Amino acid sequence: MCAVLIGGMDRLYRDYTRVARELGFELKVFTGQENSIKRQIGEPDVIIVCTGKVSHNARAEAFRHAAARAIPLEMVHSSGVSALRRCMEPRMKAPGERNA
Repeated sequence: MCAVLIGGMDRLYRDYTRVARELGFELKVFTGQENSIKRQIGEPDVIIVCTGKVSHNARAEAFRHAAARAIPLEMVHSSGVSALRRCMEPRMKAPGERNA
């Protein structure tokens, strides 16, 4: 499974990717240093937006991208690793499950 995290903190990048890997996700992280993310998001299984650490423009791009492609969008105010884990755990693959 693939997920996109928009927002968050640069210093937690390694922790975000480690937790995602543990839960069976491939994670793309956009922490706000990027100018435009709409072409880089791709077709993930879920988009997670840390509303406390993201620009209004990036948040709007995420909304439009998710709505146009029917991608689930999770909004979380916290940018901590535990908040990311809480968003991803319900979407975890069961052991032996394959990507469709």
